Amino acid sequence: MKVLHLNAGNETGGGMFHILSLLNKLDRETFVLGVFEEGEMIRRARELGIRTVVFRQTRQLDLRVMKKLKHYIKEENIGIVHTHGPRANVLVHAMKHWLDIPWVVTVHSDPRDDFMGKGWKGNVMRQLQQRAIRSADHCIAISERFKKVLLDFSIPGEKITTILNGLDFDDQVERPYTREELGFQEADFLVVMVARLEQVKQHALAFAAFREVHKNCPGCKLVLVGDGPERNNLQKLAKELNIQSAVYFLGHRNDVDRILPMMDVELLTSKSESFPLVLLEAARAEVPVISTDVGGVKRLVPSKKYGWLVQPSSRTSIAEAILEAVEQKKEGQLKHIGAALQKYAAANFSIDQFASQVQSVYKKLH
Repeated sequence: MKVLHLNAGNETGGGMFHILSLLNKLDRETFVLGVFEEGEMIRRARELGIRTVVFRQTRQLDLRVMKKLKHYIKEENIGIVHTHGPRANVLVHAMKHWLDIPWVVTVHSDPRDDFMGKGWKGNVMRQLQQRAIRSADHCIAISERFKKVLLDFSIPGEKITTILNGLDFDDQVERPYTREELGFQEADFLVVMVARLEQVKQHALAFAAFREVHKNCPGCKLVLVGDGPERNNLQKLAKELNIQSAVYFLGHRNDVDRILPMMDVELLTSKSESFPLVLLEAARAEVPVISTDVGGVKRLVPSKKYGWLVQPSSRTSIAEAILEAVEQKKEGQLKHIGAALQKYAAANFSIDQFASQVQSVYKKLH
């Protein structure tokens, strides 16, 4: 059985690492990664020795690519098509009447929040995406909350499997950066956010909370790793809130694993998430997390022994959690929280467990 994984190819965040981590654990002879445009994702896939194919499009919804896909599926004797992301979902839905093989969709984000802030075109794409998900033969939800969303879309429960993300906790990373190398002081309390600069990540909420934090902790720094359409707005907001001297925009980075170990806590303030890989990456680096209670995050942070869960819209609870972490560091307890999180995550969310569960879905469908 050969599986064709399809993605737009323009992923640079958690979705990209989810797909590549999975494929890196599967038998190279049983799958191929197909993309519609070349970028960081296919470059990384090739470096890992993952078989790839490009179904090039002249524009995002160039439907002529469906003919290429149909020919490839037949010639390569593909047994299952597995799509990741709206563009791949919508395109395969448009050609579903041609397919005589199972189609699996992984729901990486809340379909109701896809294309947030993208205007009427975003609304159209969101509706097409939701329709596509409903028509798939099977859906993999990356959290129980996403499974609930799919059930609300009237998708039968037997067509949904919940599989939480996994990470390779034995993976050896390069030497971590020192604080001096990135321009920080040992006395600084560093709060890092690794997230695309998009509305759904609620950086504005993080900034509002951080203003309260900075009043009480002048040595606190907010470090943003990621880029996106909200960057200019966020830079303006930092000035308006008078926190620009404590907010650092590092942009998109390919060395997050070298940055995380020097941080004190990882902050995630998203309105919605699945089961964020970035929090697993923080856990691997033994960095405690402060996250909004979204998606499957509660499975990773079941109690304050492992970090902090806050309400998605509560500026006050975010600020209180950061200040509590500051106190924990002063008392020498913050490292213990990070170590407990690492041990718990490694035992429960390994990439091997994740890949095995995906393989089980394939066997059930084939």
